Amino acid sequence: MSVSLDGRTGFRDQKPAVSFLTQCCRRLSFRGLGASLLVLFLLTGCNTADIYQDDRYNPPVYWGQHVVRSGETLYSIAWRYGRDYRELGNANGIKPPYTIKPGQVIRLDLRGHVPSGQSASPSPTRTARHSAPRHAPSTASKPRVQRAPEADKSLRDQTQVVSDIQWRWPNVGPVIAGYSTSGKVNKGIDISGKPGDPIRAAASGSVVYAGSGLLGYGNLIIVNHNEHYLSAYAHNRKILVQEGENVRAGQLIAEMGSSGANATKLHFEIRKNGNPVDPMNYLPPR
Repeated sequence: MSVSLDGRTGFRDQKPAVSFLTQCCRRLSFRGLGASLLVLFLLTGCNTADIYQDDRYNPPVYWGQHVVRSGETLYSIAWRYGRDYRELGNANGIKPPYTIKPGQVIRLDLRGHVPSGQSASPSPTRTARHSAPRHAPSTASKPRVQRAPEADKSLRDQTQVVSDIQWRWPNVGPVIAGYSTSGKVNKGIDISGKPGDPIRAAASGSVVYAGSGLLGYGNLIIVNHNEHYLSAYAHNRKILVQEGENVRAGQLIAEMGSSGANATKLHFEIRKNGNPVDPMNYLPPR
C-alpha cells in the first residue's frame, strides 16, 4: 500500500489509510468497538498539525509520495520529510541544480545516495569539507570550534567558526526554547522578540526556499551554506530575500513575526545532511 502525501496536510486522502488499518484489525481478529477505537486512535495520531514537528513522523519519512505544489523546491520538500536533498534527488533521478515543477511526483519510498564528490548548488562559503558530528549525547565530542576574542563586540557581531562555516546569531533576543529530541521535540531553538525585529542570516549562503508552504513553519527561509549544512528561519512577518539570492552572514533577511505560531518568535534550525542538529553547538556562546 502507498499513501500519498501533499504539501498542506501530509495526506491527500485518508481512505487508503482507513482501508489498510481496517484490514489489519480484521487480520488481528479485533472486533466491534475495540477495532473502531484502534482505527480512530491511529488516524488521529497520524494526521495532525504537528506531523512535521514530530520526530515520530518526520524526520525522516521513507514511505508514500509527494506531489510538487507551486512554489516548492526540492530543498523544502527534503526539509519537510527530514531527508538530505541530495539523497532525495538521487533517489528520484533529479540532478543539480535540482529543478522540479508543479505536479511532479517525488517518491519518498525510494532511498538514494550522495555520489562521492558531489557538491551542492553554488554557495559563497564553500571551503574544505570538514563537518561537525551529528547531534549526540553530551558525552560525545563537540563540533570543531575556532574562537577569536571578541569581548569588545556586541553579541550580534560575534562569530564562531564551526566546520569551516562562520556562524553568528540570527537574532539576539532571549532563547525561550532549546533543542530537544525527547519529550516536547524541538528541532531547533526559539528566540523571542517583537514584531518586526530583524532576522539576519546566521552564515553566508544561498537562499534555496522562501515561502509559506511548510506546515508549522509559517513564512520560512531556508539557506544553503555548503554541501552539508542548511539553516532555516521560521514564523517571519516579512521575507526580505528571494530564492536563488546569495546572502552574507549578518545580512537582514526577514522581520520577526508570528506566522504559523501562537506568539512572536524566531524558530531557528540547522540541519546537517538533512538531520537536525543543536544550533547552540554552532552559534557563539552567550
